[in-house]
Amino acid sequence: MGNISYQISRILQKMKKDQVEKQDIDKTGVNLIISHIETQPMQQKIIFFAIIALVGISVNYAYSQEIGLATFQETAQVIIDKRITQIVTSSITLQSTSIQEIKIPTELEQRIRENENISAVIITNQDKCVLGVNGESCILINVKRNPEDTNFLKIQNSTLKISEQFIDEINDIFDTKAKLHSTFIQPSDETNTALQTSGVVSGKGTVSAAYTMPMEDTDSMYEKISAILIPKTIRDSGGFYDAAKNLSTDENAKMTFSIIPSGSKSLLQLRVSTTYSEIAPSIDKINPLELLKTNELKRSEYFSTGFYPLNSIVQVAILSSENTNISDVRGNIIPTQIIDNEKIPIDITKKGWVFDPEEGQMIQGKYIFGKETTVSSNELKFSLGGDSMLEEKQEFDESILVVIIITIVAIAAALFYLKGYKK
Repeated sequence: MGNISYQISRILQKMKKDQVEKQDIDKTGVNLIISHIETQPMQQKIIFFAIIALVGISVNYAYSQEIGLATFQETAQVIIDKRITQIVTSSITLQSTSIQEIKIPTELEQRIRENENISAVIITNQDKCVLGVNGESCILINVKRNPEDTNFLKIQNSTLKISEQFIDEINDIFDTKAKLHSTFIQPSDETNTALQTSGVVSGKGTVSAAYTMPMEDTDSMYEKISAILIPKTIRDSGGFYDAAKNLSTDENAKMTFSIIPSGSKSLLQLRVSTTYSEIAPSIDKINPLELLKTNELKRSEYFSTGFYPLNSIVQVAILSSENTNISDVRGNIIPTQIIDNEKIPIDITKKGWVFDPEEGQMIQGKYIFGKETTVSSNELKFSLGGDSMLEEKQEFDESILVVIIITIVAIAAALFYLKGYKK
């Protein structure tokens, strides 16, 4: 039992150290997992899931293996929007707060982060990155609007004074030749919707200095940008990186790289996404990997040196105008307990789904790999609207007392950490 207490103590110490920075990221709306569609309630649930799952140590591994939380994260996501856009969006995101794992020059990252006026730097081949741009790739340097600037000319001059300090170096690093196209005052979160980013990247109060360059195919652009950003060690480790590379060849695929400064670190995100129009209303059998253009998804071997169950996650979100429910789950459903009206996985060494909520007009599912390194297409299939959930039952065994003790400590740790999020 001493080893369990030591692990939880270590996690709590890290939580205390990172709490201020994580609060800053969350409060500004940086959405690490779910994209633009109804981000706020989704974000809170996913954060809750991650926090408590982190300390929900399993009986089998509690005495032999320490749970880790790496700075590098790989996420596969499918959003099925039956309510608003009628579009299915599939994406794979690689992200880190370490410039050793997503490489940008130290001095550039520091200058961007320490410039309090910059909210994000974005490189994308998403069409219409801002109003007036068509058929070109973009570099956006997003700047917080100065309230003292009372007309467009002053706003433009203030924005360009900042962006021009960075654009030449960014062009040099990424071997681009982007030229100034326009200065665009963001009236709302329309750019977020287009780029599938969060409010910190753009939105009301943000001015974008838009630099454009010739449009490039997503697969060649991803190959080039990832070779610059992602160390060979991580590229050679496969995992979601290989899946993203494969997804980039889809005819509708687009890519976005974002630098989002916050506190003492920047969040660095490399994302590939593709969309399917007009199929969302008719989907009732869901095969996430088919929508991600692969039959099998492997975790990165980068995590093979330890136990990092929360650094590779598959997520599915369904938005519907009518009530529906999860059914006919082919793979495992992880046993959970209800804490503060949230479903919390009891054992994160097991692979499987946590659906929360599992019915209604907004449904979320998070799949974790547990001790496993791969998941097949068949394991991730499920349906909507059926009668049978096929939930895995938790068996009582002689170690249940240890589970109870671990759970009590985990709940205490999670509730302590959640104080920083429920404000």
